[in-house]
Amino acid sequence: MTRKLPIIAVATAPGKAGVGVIRISGPQLLPIAEALFHKALTPRQTNLLTLRDARGETIDQLIAIYFAAPASFTGEDVLELQCHGGPQLLELVMKRCLELGKDQGLVIAEPGEFSLRAYLNNKIDLAQAEAIADLIDAQSEAAVRGAARSLQGVFSNDINALIEEITQLRILVESTLDFPEEEIEFLENAQARQRLSAVMEKLHKLREGAKQGKILRDGIQLVLAGAPNVGKSSLLNRLAGEEVAIVTPIAGTTRDRVKESITISGIPMHIIDTAGLRETSDLVEAKGIERSWEAIQAADLVIFLQDSNSINAIDSAAVLDLKAQILKALPPKCPVLEVINKSDLLANEASHQSESPSLLISAKTGDGVETLKQKILESVGWGGSQEGAIVARRRHLDCLDRAATHLDKSQQFAADGNISLELFAEELRLAQDQLGHITGKLLPDDLLGKIFSQFCIGK
Repeated sequence: MTRKLPIIAVATAPGKAGVGVIRISGPQLLPIAEALFHKALTPRQTNLLTLRDARGETIDQLIAIYFAAPASFTGEDVLELQCHGGPQLLELVMKRCLELGKDQGLVIAEPGEFSLRAYLNNKIDLAQAEAIADLIDAQSEAAVRGAARSLQGVFSNDINALIEEITQLRILVESTLDFPEEEIEFLENAQARQRLSAVMEKLHKLREGAKQGKILRDGIQLVLAGAPNVGKSSLLNRLAGEEVAIVTPIAGTTRDRVKESITISGIPMHIIDTAGLRETSDLVEAKGIERSWEAIQAADLVIFLQDSNSINAIDSAAVLDLKAQILKALPPKCPVLEVINKSDLLANEASHQSESPSLLISAKTGDGVETLKQKILESVGWGGSQEGAIVARRRHLDCLDRAATHLDKSQQFAADGNISLELFAEELRLAQDQLGHITGKLLPDDLLGKIFSQFCIGK
């Protein structure tokens, strides 16, 4: 699955910096370290050393730290070189390391290969390995804290505890398979149904927490949609707190998607201002409208913005037709918030607000915008608490959903009048396997390779 050769990569981000770190991992790295510095390195001690090229000229004075296996991140021998952070300098250090490590087979690491080796050497499980990438890519303080909890094993511990409970239930069920005449008595004496219900309740709570965690990790793709000149760009500017989109009284000003990322109560929001949806013969505007529909089709939440100038005709055929088109284009389970803008132009705002199911705001003055932010969070299912939150991925949610489906089936096979211990046990096994996929147990090699290929090189 992975190469046994020693690997090397720059572990810090590209660009100029005060310090750049180069990481080497593999079996028996001491010969490479001695070839680089002509000195034996003591494990876990910092060494201020000079690295020279083949002609004996100084490349850099750096700090080298050697970690002997298995007491390292990857579980292998690891050598970390802390150099000055110039890109050209790091390239020269890499080149010199590859020259002197040639006899040991030193090669450049593939994306995620350090984390993959840590996983394969049982230093971390798969959920923790993914949390490393999530910690690096975190888009908010809450996401950082959630990823850190996952890296510490909070999510994995919950999964493993659930697996253990299912395992114990499987042991009870499978030990009774040879005594079919005692099925009913077994289920009652072992309280199998009650134990299964408790497992299902814990899985439900874990799924809800994972849904919150996915919101923390990925944020929300929020699309502002509506007819031209209803104030979509003004609302984007109001939410962003700055002028990121051009606003004019001319309909059709926005001809392409404008995207801005913000946070609302610590939750990342990727807001897309779209071109006004209408029929047009303008080729440029038509292309922008086409991209608007593409954005709607990929949205997590759509705000259907309308204009208070036409509030008396809110049920007009044109508005209803546009709303129907938007609802038809939405991805499954994507909510729509109906919002009426320009409340500052209304003579009696309070009466209009009470009569209309839509939320009334003014992007110009800010009236109603704070309420809109709360509605946004409610619409996407955010529970409102970041305490103890973890980050989760779509893959995790899919595994949890499939595990829940199998537990539902197992409950059916354990029901009165429909007892089948063989099928009960099989559905428990399938649920257990799905949970095991989250931490990397029984995960296919091709999927494992795909997951780690999305990591940064050097991680």
